[in-house]
Amino acid sequence: RADAPADIPETALQAAEAASCGDVQTPETGTPNRDHLDPGETFTYEEHPATPGPHSLSPLPPDPSVYTTPVDENAAVHNLEHAYVMIYYRAEGPEALPAEVVDELATLAGSEEKVILAPHPSLDEGTSLALAAWNKLWECPSGATAEQATTIASGFIDAYRGSSNAP
Repeated sequence: RADAPADIPETALQAAEAASCGDVQTPETGTPNRDHLDPGETFTYEEHPATPGPHSLSPLPPDPSVYTTPVDENAAVHNLEHAYVMIYYRAEGPEALPAEVVDELATLAGSEEKVILAPHPSLDEGTSLALAAWNKLWECPSGATAEQATTIASGFIDAYRGSSNAP
């Protein structure tokens, strides 16, 4: 069995506060639904990005770990069930995450196991960076610097990747 989730390091919490991020959320109370969808079936999530819920039989492959186009969220939720961390960002519009921030996060995701970076077209208004683990979500606005974003993401990864937080 995987280790229990760790506390998010103080450096990441400080960076998140400086970047005006919200608190880490636990979207579903009780036991989150982890049903597998039938082949060809899709599920539309109420929350974006989705953290628990019904999902595809197949997860996203571990390689590539950096995507420049949106991924299948039904597959991504399956990755979360397997203790992955998804780093999502807003790629377009006035709240888009700056390219230098995305580049630093891509370097981080490319150097880590069980971490995937991808743009997400349906992030909530005001959210430009979202870190997702199984039933855990941490959202930040577009103002995070590259250093803040990588510190925040590293702390979230250290806390939740590979942990028993996921089923």
